[in-house]
Amino acid sequence: MTKIEKQWSRRDFLKTAGAIGVGAVIPPFARSAHAADEPVVVPKRPFGKTGVDVSILSLGGIMNIESKQLLLKQAVNWGVTYWDTARSYSWGRSEKGIGKYFGKYPEDRKKIFLVTKSGAWTMKGMSDDLDASLERMQTDYIDLFFKHGIDNITDLDDDHKRWAEKAKAAGKIRFFGFSTHRNMEDCLLGAAKLGWIDGIMMSYNFRLMHTDHMKRAADACAQAGIGLTAMKAKGGGQVKTSTETELRLAGRFLKKGFTDAQAKLKAIWENPHIASICYMMPNMTTLKSSVAAALNKTTLSTRDRELLQQYARETRSDYCAGCADICESSLNSWVPVSDVMRYLMYARAYGDLENAKILFCKIPRKVQTQMAVLDYSEAEQRCPQRMQIGKLMKEATIELV
Repeated sequence: MTKIEKQWSRRDFLKTAGAIGVGAVIPPFARSAHAADEPVVVPKRPFGKTGVDVSILSLGGIMNIESKQLLLKQAVNWGVTYWDTARSYSWGRSEKGIGKYFGKYPEDRKKIFLVTKSGAWTMKGMSDDLDASLERMQTDYIDLFFKHGIDNITDLDDDHKRWAEKAKAAGKIRFFGFSTHRNMEDCLLGAAKLGWIDGIMMSYNFRLMHTDHMKRAADACAQAGIGLTAMKAKGGGQVKTSTETELRLAGRFLKKGFTDAQAKLKAIWENPHIASICYMMPNMTTLKSSVAAALNKTTLSTRDRELLQQYARETRSDYCAGCADICESSLNSWVPVSDVMRYLMYARAYGDLENAKILFCKIPRKVQTQMAVLDYSEAEQRCPQRMQIGKLMKEATIELV
């Protein structure tokens, strides 16, 4: 860290935030209870029963990190020291980018809570992925290793438990867990009963966090000592302005000094069971804005939360809640409806068309062909979100090929 970087204070941070497009966050932050001259450091929370505290903001590494070296350094300077990646992200460029960073700043490795994932479904495949990740990232160990994208807790058996114990004993990983985009609540509830899962990353946002099912699941994991990381924090993208509720939300947050993205982050942090939010921050503007939200101790009001919930109800047909078993079980042929909805969200809401196409093209061609001709009427009737599944699936076969 340079002398200039060391001298960056909370006052400096707040004073210059507006210069890169996040001026709306200045007023409430200036009123923070923290002293203005304190250094800019994102707060930490305990990660389950691991004994490790992690930054409440995690750098999502699905992007090409090879070209983001300055961003990584600034993330460290501001205390964003939970880094999430996967072997598959950006054709391996994400892990290679982290390795490039550690090669230049080896002293920073001990500051980072490093997470990566394997999509392999055999023990040998997971071992191969782990060894490849260690080599790519120029590190001797992974802090938290995830089995990536499980659909059901039965995807984890005693072989996985033994594999995790062996990897821990070899010093290659410290903790083991899984990520899940589908049927998240049941996966969490099942994990709480296993007794050997250290951490979970799941879709969790203002649309999902208030359901009874998700509340029970998060509580069960907290009681079991499992560290929880929220992803998909945007809940489908930015607040629009096409309904009265949306106009009220957008205006209300701006008046209070928040962007809607910052408000969504703050809503998640109000649950103390969530250790961190994994958030893609591809540029300095987003990084600074997200860090500013993490520093601000102002809580959302009851009315803010009510409006967010109302907005979630009014726009639920725009967002797939990941309850894949409900819709997919009604189809005559297997089609990954929930996954395709997520890929569309990456393309349309997150502006990440390249990654969406890469993921979609992994679906077998035969299945892609079936998508365009299947009858989704029963699936649409069952869908709690009332999504136009048939229309969206057909659009995906055009947009994501």
